[in-house]
Amino acid sequence: MATTATPAATGSSAAEPLLHRLEWTVLRRLDGLLQGDYRTLWRGAGLDLADLREYQHADDVRHIDWNVTARLQVPHVRQFTEDRELTAWFLLDLSGSVDFGSADQTKLGLSEGFVAALARLLTRHGNRVGAILYHPGAADARLRLVVVPPGLGRSQVLQLLARMRQPPASAPRGQGGTAAPTRLADLLGRAEGIVRRRSLLFVVSDFISDPGWATPLGRLARRHEVLAVRLVDPLELALPDIGLLTVEDAETGEQLLVDTQDAGFRERFEAMAAQHEEALRDQLQSAGVDVLELATDEDLLAALLRYVALRRQRGRAVSGHRMPAALRTPAAA
Repeated sequence: MATTATPAATGSSAAEPLLHRLEWTVLRRLDGLLQGDYRTLWRGAGLDLADLREYQHADDVRHIDWNVTARLQVPHVRQFTEDRELTAWFLLDLSGSVDFGSADQTKLGLSEGFVAALARLLTRHGNRVGAILYHPGAADARLRLVVVPPGLGRSQVLQLLARMRQPPASAPRGQGGTAAPTRLADLLGRAEGIVRRRSLLFVVSDFISDPGWATPLGRLARRHEVLAVRLVDPLELALPDIGLLTVEDAETGEQLLVDTQDAGFRERFEAMAAQHEEALRDQLQSAGVDVLELATDEDLLAALLRYVALRRQRGRAVSGHRMPAALRTPAAA
């Protein structure tokens, strides 16, 4: 069940300093580096046939040209002249595990910075941005999925940030509580029902969730352009030697006392973390989505530049497969 958000003026004013700082420290540098590459970094949707190329992994099968495929015995897909305007959606995991950070920044703060920078970059060029906010721990089930309809301009970005900073009341935690577990499949399934037109989707999460999310993520990737933005903290991958440490499950409230001076315990922890990392990457790869990892101890601008490089690399790989000469008309050649 989901609800649609209404404007939040107070929260918007509280989010203003973050957006203003990012506009000066991140967006100005990104604009200077992108320049004419903006058009090829993101594409909208269109109807006019522009070219044909060989089918690549994760292409939309609905764009396969079956006549050409039959003639050449190799699958080919149609490419279209695409509209400049697009709609971007941020699918935001705001579960308890996201509100964690071992240093100065939490994964939630990192998520806010990413949303602010990308949403403002998109709206500055006339595109619309919206969001689906997932609060699995909300006491009111109707507020666990909140939809912010796509909008334009700086005010829309401020509203997104305000919604991220004003979570609903949480259900009780612990053995006697009713807090719901994180099920990313609920968030992704909701997106399938809401986002109909081909769009750019950013799934921002630490992917600490009950299983079952990879299948709906794969379905979204077949219809839309999807980037999985994974939030990670270094302490989730390796424990330092700091003696006795009380760790708490951010979603259930369960606490455990561990001895980090025990080298064997640290090795077992790192082995389990590495196993989880491998399984997670396999799931993301099977879903056919691009992945950007954001670490709480990393500079946001460096991460965004890595994303830009990923987009350019993908664009070059696609543009390298052009319409076969045997099928080109004089105009297409």
